[in-house]
Amino acid sequence: MSTLVSPLVGLCGFAAALLFILGLKRMSSPASALSGIMLAGIGMIAAIASSVIALPDLPAPALAALPLNAGLALIALILGGGWAWWRGRHVAMTAMPQMVALYNGMGGGAAAAVAAVALTSGIRPTGVDLAATLAGALIGAISLSGSVIAWAKLDGSMGSAWRFRGQRLVNVLVMLAALVLGALIAIFPMPGPVLTGGFFAMALLFGIAMTLPIGGADMPVVISLYNAFTGLAVGLEGYALGNPALMIAGMVVGSAGTLLTLLMAKAMNRSLTNVLFSDFGETGASASGTEATRPAKSAEASDAALAMRYAGSVVIVPGYGLAVAQAQQKLYELIKLLQAAGVGVKFAIHPVAGRMPGHMNVLLAEAGVPYDLIFDMDEINDDFDAVDVALVIGANDVVNPAARSDKTSPIYGMPILNVDRAHQVYVIKRGQGKGYAGVENLLFGLDNCAMVYGDAQAVLAAMVQALKDSG
Repeated sequence: MSTLVSPLVGLCGFAAALLFILGLKRMSSPASALSGIMLAGIGMIAAIASSVIALPDLPAPALAALPLNAGLALIALILGGGWAWWRGRHVAMTAMPQMVALYNGMGGGAAAAVAAVALTSGIRPTGVDLAATLAGALIGAISLSGSVIAWAKLDGSMGSAWRFRGQRLVNVLVMLAALVLGALIAIFPMPGPVLTGGFFAMALLFGIAMTLPIGGADMPVVISLYNAFTGLAVGLEGYALGNPALMIAGMVVGSAGTLLTLLMAKAMNRSLTNVLFSDFGETGASASGTEATRPAKSAEASDAALAMRYAGSVVIVPGYGLAVAQAQQKLYELIKLLQAAGVGVKFAIHPVAGRMPGHMNVLLAEAGVPYDLIFDMDEINDDFDAVDVALVIGANDVVNPAARSDKTSPIYGMPILNVDRAHQVYVIKRGQGKGYAGVENLLFGLDNCAMVYGDAQAVLAAMVQALKDSG
């Protein structure tokens, strides 16, 4: 590189890596998450700038095609950036998980595309660089196709779990085929398009095959796992290209995604292999406990509101139903009325509530709920014995006592929020439908639990009105 270009490229790469790390650090708290996202976005701009600055030092064949490639890159940036900006501003909160899955898949696809160019170009990597390129291509392609299937399941375009006899054997054979083709590409100096295309086809097929049998209850863990895959693929391609910004960004994303995946699996009391290779989340499973048949009591929204009005402490457990109803603003209005009446109010968040990590935190932050009212499961679970009223809104599996008492239940052993130990529990739901795990909720039949049936938006509006009428 020239004496001028090289320091600028290095500086941009260092700035990008630093901003990625700082951004991820600030994303760990809802209070600073927005600034963290902005810092990471600026880091991405710096990474793109480093690539643009390095253009004059490209080899002669690449410089000859520079006008065409630069034009294509500009079109891609405009189309991709414009679509992402518009989609990000208009996406509904309920569609956020599938959007995250799709964008994550795009990252893996980009890493696979970079590898494809490197493998089919005239200057093919060798040695360790070739191994890193092939590994990044394999992992990136798996992340792309797997994330697309996860998006389809979350979006409702595909059934929760597709299974058939001998499916695991088929998956193993597809993976072996991809590995063999990858080894052949590494052995032959000129592998040809058929061999290379077959390698990518098998990698993409494995991503599909691996994700198809996984049930809807595990989609949050799957999204996190593919996020780690994407980071690893980007890091490997960064190593092969000698790009420090890509390496650091990939390592940060990969390690963070891996840790999050393990934490979520732990929150469900399950191993990662159990998530990938079990039938958990298959629609139609049912709890076998006799308590599941006990009839649920119902209550009016006004009665539940007044019970909270004269309680000393109220803990609210938000779930996906709250996001579907887009009732977070009405919920916060209810909270402010309770606080004005001297009631102590807190929120309890389960690690896998909603359809992606942090879904409920984002939902409450959107409504302006103060962060000091929001508590994770480990922080608040021991307090439920002293809680006067617990209000569950659209949550299901994460408050199901079957996880503690029914050894035949698929969710047995999964840590849950101990709402059943509160003095009184009200559950806002459209009906007694099952959660993602497909099991009946024993909470609904307990003596201290009453169901407030209806759309969360309408029920919370009725509660607010009841509190206002009570003075």
